[in-house]
Amino acid sequence: MAYLWYDGKTYESQKLRVHILDRVGGGDAFVSGIIYALMAGGLPCAEVTFRTQAAKESIRLMAEEYPDMLVGAGTVLTTTQVDEAMEAGAKFIVSPGFDPEIVDYCQEKGIEIFPGCVSPSEVAQAVKKGLKVVKFFPAEQAGGIDMIKAMAAPYHELKFMPTGGINPNNLEKYLKFDKILCCGGSWMVKGDLVKAGDFDKIEQLTKEAKKLAQGIR
Repeated sequence: MAYLWYDGKTYESQKLRVHILDRVGGGDAFVSGIIYALMAGGLPCAEVTFRTQAAKESIRLMAEEYPDMLVGAGTVLTTTQVDEAMEAGAKFIVSPGFDPEIVDYCQEKGIEIFPGCVSPSEVAQAVKKGLKVVKFFPAEQAGGIDMIKAMAAPYHELKFMPTGGINPNNLEKYLKFDKILCCGGSWMVKGDLVKAGDFDKIEQLTKEAKKLAQGIR
């Protein structure tokens, strides 16, 4: 797995430009099934959102039993959640918007933070704080790749991680732009598949997602 480095820090994989969003829960065995499917499918990077009460324990399980997986916490809204995520073993934090308090706190704690930025003003704040990668959410609703290109123009070193509305049909237009570090999606772990415990199908979709991403660049 090749990594992209900024100032000596690992951010995301250069080769695997798709990561997974939420949909974990249902006990250790259930979470293990999902993670095994993702690992077997070739995407060892997961973002577990703090939208469910199972998030913290899911991160802990991933970090302890699957140390090769790059697992982080998403939808982080408070510094308390940052602490909980770090305690559980999260290697990065993702927030839906740009919250200076959370950004500062993560930098103080030494954990990577990818805040959501959908306006030039938010991007400017992120750059001022020394961030090299920001989340663009909700990607499709906020203007998509055209908006990202417009905001990226003045900031040559900044990379974007779009999430929200990303799917196999529009993935290519994002990944073809060199300022896109990776895309976040959940189509590999569809709700009905998770509820049914269809881990074989999740593995299949994950393999397809990996192949699609690698075929683009």
